[in-house]
Parts: sequence; structure tokens; C-alpha cells
Amino acid sequence: MSKLVNPHGGGSLKPLLLQGTALTEEKKRAQNFPKVRIASRESGDLIMLGIGGFTPLDGFMTKADWQGVCDGMKMANGLFWPIPITLSTDKATGDGIKTGSEVALVDGESGEIMATMKVTEKYTIDKAHECMMVYKTADLEHPGVKMVMEQGEVNLAGPVKVLSQGGFPEKYGDEFLTPAQTREMFKKNGWSTVAAFQTRNPMHRSHEYLAKIAVETCDGVLIHSLLGKLKPGDIPADVRSKAIGTLIEKYFVKNTVIQAGYPLDMRYAGPREALLHALFRQNYGCSHLIVGRDHAGVGSYYGPFDAHHIFDEIPKDALETKPLKIDWTFWCYKCGGMASARTCPHDEKDRLLLSGTKLRKMLSEGGDVPAEFSRAEVLTVLRAYYASLTEKVEVKLSGHSAR
Repeated sequence: MSKLVNPHGGGSLKPLLLQGTALTEEKKRAQNFPKVRIASRESGDLIMLGIGGFTPLDGFMTKADWQGVCDGMKMANGLFWPIPITLSTDKATGDGIKTGSEVALVDGESGEIMATMKVTEKYTIDKAHECMMVYKTADLEHPGVKMVMEQGEVNLAGPVKVLSQGGFPEKYGDEFLTPAQTREMFKKNGWSTVAAFQTRNPMHRSHEYLAKIAVETCDGVLIHSLLGKLKPGDIPADVRSKAIGTLIEKYFVKNTVIQAGYPLDMRYAGPREALLHALFRQNYGCSHLIVGRDHAGVGSYYGPFDAHHIFDEIPKDALETKPLKIDWTFWCYKCGGMASARTCPHDEKDRLLLSGTKLRKMLSEGGDVPAEFSRAEVLTVLRAYYASLTEKVEVKLSGHSAR
């Protein structure tokens, strides 16, 4: 029998999405509540609360939770949590909301009512402090910092009732899987140990190598692709999914890999986001998270293996999902194949270092991509996407991806 890791917090999954009559009735009630417009990041967090991805949270964090998570990665009740899950609004809207009242949370782009919320607290935060603790920088060029600094002045805390999945099931079909669904699939396959491969890029040869290392050591791999918002220049989720599907079909043994997606926006928080990735993968049923070079990083804000080290700095019982730490990976011409810094004895001049940013740059400029960099079938999908663009995408190499 399959024995998967427990959901975070040790209990059962806690999906907050209403269904059936309860959903219909709450949608009617929501029409009469004051409306609070929410940003894309907050909508993604709400959907994760709805499907149980953020088990055992029951809503958006209080000031005590915010402070505890920023300063010590634990909520007021002692639960380990690495990144604040908060909701903000402008001062005028906040002033018009009474503590103890209910509000409707409205997606700022679609206008859809995503959830209702009982406001238990209104508070302000030191945004720069959050940025320094979570992102290790207050530089507005950092996309995650920019999100925090541009959010509203007032935070609202309280439990939520989620009313929508934001169109993700309709757009992505069977690829949009909830934690309950992935757990059921793992059990059906007889998997107990499952490694999650986090990606916001199409998979090049280095990614393929990482996933295959995990296939060798675990029962299966969940290639778990971000479906929410990315930074400009990144490849959209539907194109990425098609490219990954092609790779799985052509180059992986059948029934060793499942491809799925999740609804969050990327925060680019590096080490702290690696911990969040492990936390919610635990809810999805994964025993391990593949952590390679510069996991969830951007630019040169983090060291290439800061996301490895942070797992050694948290309490041993903080997470059941453990990191599968893998060194720099590359094509070695002398080895004649993929290798890592732990397995290859040769010089850097013999190595072709791979990165998603390098691949995007090559494709955006219409250049040749070496066979050692990406599979031909994947390149066909990606070239078709770039050929369809009416405006040229400029991709800059910086940080570790520039090596």
C-alpha cells in the first residue's frame, strides 16, 4: 500500500473551496458585501487555499502571523511557514471596512468574485522589512520586491470561503490537478516516494537529467509547472506544457512521470520560495523536492546554492518533504553526456552550462541551439511559439544563468 507524506501540519487536507448548495448560497450572499479588489498574486494564493494547497491555513495571515513568518518562519501558533500569505487593500477601502464584517474578494483583472472573507483584523506592515527578510533585498528591480512595495497600505486578515478556481481547470483541463487528485494518482500508481520538479521554464537537457535522477531514486516524479504570472520574457504556461509533454512522451519511461500545474504567481524569493515549494508539495503528496542551482531565484540576488543551505537551517520536523539537492549540471564533452559538478572531473572549458534563460535568449534571437542543450522535439514547439510573436522579446543574461 502507498504511504504518502502527511499534509502540512499533520492533519488532513483542508480545501476551502465551497461546493454544491453551499457555493450557490455563498455566491448570492457575496453580492451584498463590500467589494475588495485583489491583485493577481492574491488571487493565486486564494485558489491555493481553495484547493488545499496551503493546508492548514484557513485564510489570510494576521499581523502576528506576518511578523512571525518574516522574522522566524513560523506563525503565531508555531506552524512553520516561510513566506507571508497576506491580503492588502488601499487605505480608503480599508477605512470603510469594519473588523468583524464580511467582504467579497474580487479579482482585479477578471472582476470575478473569488471568495468571501470575515475580516478579523486590519493592520499595516513595514514593507521594506518584509522584503529584506523574505527576499534579502529591497531593490525594486527584484520582481517579488516590486509586488510587495506596490501592494495596498492596509492588510486584511481573516478566514475565507473560496468560490472559484479562477478558470484554471477550464484553461488547463486534466493538467490542473488539486492536492487530493495528485495524492489519488500517486496511490493508484503505488507510489510512496514522489519527487516534485518545480519549473517555470520548458525543460532543457539539464532539467531532464534532474528529473531522471529522481526517477532513479523515487517511485515517480511530479513535473509541477507554474501556471500563474511570470516576469516579462518568460514562456507562457500553455507553450511550456506542450513542450514538457513532448519531452515526457519521447524521453521518459511510461508511468514514471506525471505532469501537472499549480496556480500561483512566481515570487522569485529564492531560498524562502524553495521552502514554500516544498511545503505545498507536501500537501500534493510529494516526499521530495528537487532543488538544483538557484532554485526560484532571479538575477544575482541569491547564491547558486542558497536554496540548498536553507533546508539545513530549519527545524528537522518543519517539513516532511525533503530536498533532493543536486549540484551544477551541464553537458560535458569529455564525459560525452550530462553530468554534474559532483560526478564530472573535467575542466569548465569542456562543459556546456545550461539554463532556461540562455535557451530563451537563443530562441528569441533566432539562433542555433546545440543538440546538447535541448531535445529537437522540444525546440520545434518552442520555435513555433517564438515565430508567432509580433514583437521581439529581449532576454538578458544575468546572475548565475550568464555563466
